[in-house]
Amino acid sequence: MTRLALEQVTDFGDFTKGKDLKEFFKQAYSNISSQNCLSDVRLSPDGRHIHVIVRQPKSGLMTHDKYQRLHLMQCQKHNDLVLSGNAPVVDVIYIPQSKPEDGASVLGVIFENGRVEFWKFLECRSGWHLLQTVDLCNSPRAKVSSVCMCQNFIIWCEERPPSENSNSVCSNFRFCICKKTIEVNEGGVNLGNVKIALHNNPRYATVSSGDLVYLLPDMRENSSMGVLKVFLAWSPEHDTFKVHSACSCTLMKSSSKESDFKRLVTDCIGLLATINPPDICGFSPTGCGDLLLLLSTGWVCIMKRDGSLHHIYKLPDNCLSASGTQNSLKIYNEILALTIGRTLFLIDTKCGLELERISMKTEGLLFINTLDSHSPLMLSETGLFVVTQKPKPSPTLSEDSSALLVEAVFEEACKYYQQRSLSSTQLTVEKLKKGGMFQAPISLAAILRDYLRQERLMSSLESELRSLVLLEDIKTSVVKASEKDLENYCESLVQQEICRLLSGELERENLQYLNSIFHLFPTYSWHAMQAVLHLRCNGEGLLLSKAPAELWKIILSPVQPTANFAHCNGQQKLTTVPVFELLCQSIFKFQPSWLPRFLELAQQQSGGSSKSPWGYSMKESSESLPLYKRALTVLPCKGTYQHLEVELLLCSERPKAIMQALRILIKQGQWERVAQVAERFCRQSPLLNKEIFIALLCEVSQHRDLDPYLDLLWTLCPEDMTVTSILNIVLKNLPDSMQNSGPFEAHGSQVTIGLLKPLLRKVLQRETKPSQRYADILQSPTVPPLTPPRQPKGLFRDADTIYITWSEQNYGASDRTIFH
Repeated sequence: MTRLALEQVTDFGDFTKGKDLKEFFKQAYSNISSQNCLSDVRLSPDGRHIHVIVRQPKSGLMTHDKYQRLHLMQCQKHNDLVLSGNAPVVDVIYIPQSKPEDGASVLGVIFENGRVEFWKFLECRSGWHLLQTVDLCNSPRAKVSSVCMCQNFIIWCEERPPSENSNSVCSNFRFCICKKTIEVNEGGVNLGNVKIALHNNPRYATVSSGDLVYLLPDMRENSSMGVLKVFLAWSPEHDTFKVHSACSCTLMKSSSKESDFKRLVTDCIGLLATINPPDICGFSPTGCGDLLLLLSTGWVCIMKRDGSLHHIYKLPDNCLSASGTQNSLKIYNEILALTIGRTLFLIDTKCGLELERISMKTEGLLFINTLDSHSPLMLSETGLFVVTQKPKPSPTLSEDSSALLVEAVFEEACKYYQQRSLSSTQLTVEKLKKGGMFQAPISLAAILRDYLRQERLMSSLESELRSLVLLEDIKTSVVKASEKDLENYCESLVQQEICRLLSGELERENLQYLNSIFHLFPTYSWHAMQAVLHLRCNGEGLLLSKAPAELWKIILSPVQPTANFAHCNGQQKLTTVPVFELLCQSIFKFQPSWLPRFLELAQQQSGGSSKSPWGYSMKESSESLPLYKRALTVLPCKGTYQHLEVELLLCSERPKAIMQALRILIKQGQWERVAQVAERFCRQSPLLNKEIFIALLCEVSQHRDLDPYLDLLWTLCPEDMTVTSILNIVLKNLPDSMQNSGPFEAHGSQVTIGLLKPLLRKVLQRETKPSQRYADILQSPTVPPLTPPRQPKGLFRDADTIYITWSEQNYGASDRTIFH
């Protein structure tokens, strides 16, 4: 097996003039971190030039070059890249040659005033040479805020000077998106005419990905502007725009040949008022028309060119806020590299699985616009690093592994015998091998020796015993390991121990051992738990697991009588807890938002939750304690995590738990959430429907906060509710009237007949409507029945049969009598 690790690039000697590259990295990173601008590092397509845009205290460009021929570097005078312009540097771009055989790409340095300097690096001529200087903008007062290259176009966002009559609102929309064709040939750089693709737009950051350009809102602008909720995808070749949002996976609008921003988003105005997308904390182009996004919710997503939003990975809760805003991300060969503060995450984009989480001594930034798609390059204060694959520490078996396996067999046999023996005398391996101590150990030793000779026991226990031997070797390696490898060995050891303990029957001793591992190594245990259960969160927020049913059976085993767990007043009692509670503790500590999803997953594995209305009368013992109550034990008693408590109660789908969650939401005044819960669970059973309706009707009687949801509430009225019962509930729960209140209260905080009128009318119509249950009996036929055929008077006997006769004179033509 292999693991991913950071390795420092140490070949500093072949960089220009023998400069101290470490000092360059330290100075470059200090500039980036002080400016808090993560996109200010550039790497040339051939990987030989590193550019850092310096913005404070004085604008400039730091460049470090790598020579391929060292003798030229040592014997010639070198020409550094020294800018002639004094305006602030906006960005640098590389323009490829029209013919690849013409040599290296041309570097374009774009200044804020619209001036561009084109440079070319010629190793045979000792460094950088200025080719030409041109102006991008037509107006000398225009300013460039962002720039990028897309195919054969140079694209920039240009700020037009405000007019004298413009107000503050109009000043936010004084930008435009421009483009020019660009071509590099032997004669220099040829630029086409300026074409305005979009005008009257806010400030946008231009990000090129394949044949598309994404226009992302600048979060430094006024966040109250509704247009910042959306961003645009633009095809420079076809001049078509698409409007996207970070909270929607559907395309909001597609417009062709539209150049006015206000008309472009007119159709989206109504939708903008209803959505609240998360902020974009980081982004990176993928190079194929997609855009990688890091959202404020902690999700890393890919915005596809068709407008769909694919969720890849969810960061631990509060990870972004705890690490500040320093982050960078990049995809390398279907591996997502993400730096958050001093942590580097490596994620498999195909399944969202976390491959590695590397802790760094200092913060680092990934190169954003590098064309190298093979391995992540990262710049930190201590130098340049690359992510490489290294074999995981897996100690080989000793030469005398057979002897160790035999010894392990006897040790396990002694332990098994001792646990089930009534004798207090300790049985050792030596005594067992000699066949001493009573008849049972003698028979056990004979069986073991027979099986070991026949190699049947060895073959059946080979995998388990081999893992035990490997575990012992890892323990030995931990003792001898250096400080650098200690962390990797410890993590591997914890994962192997947890996997071993959960692979068999968990006795009290092993459960205590498992608890101690989670307590001493919480982070390693969290990673091991995800690996053993194969846990991952998909794009829909559901938690998935590929663990076998046998493992889930061990995890969901009922609460042991000796296991008690308390977590109140912020203090945990270090007592032995069952496996399910132990895993819930770990999830609550590292990823609290996963806890309700983990409960749903556990309920699926245990056969589902109790959705029967008979759950009201079920008595629960310690052995049959439902999973949601076991999960609730890990929450603090102070009530700071009531949102999690509500989610856990609702996930159980038990009537009592649902009503408890509803009461919590009512107490918090979350009326929209109350209405959603009522609508969702009233369909579960008539009994639960009635209890929810009565609870909400009591709230309607006391205040007017539920007025926006009355139409929904009236539709939930049970069939057996009457006008009398409704009025009794309302009158019983009316608040005490104020002494000085008049007939028309100013604030209107009490319920009125007008509010109840739709409900009462609906119930009254239902009461007065004739029942259809006995309609077929009560309804008389419109046509009278046919007259039966007449028979002569008297009785006719045939054998012992008594016949029915009709007596028209005494009983009428339609009456029948039976004579016995």
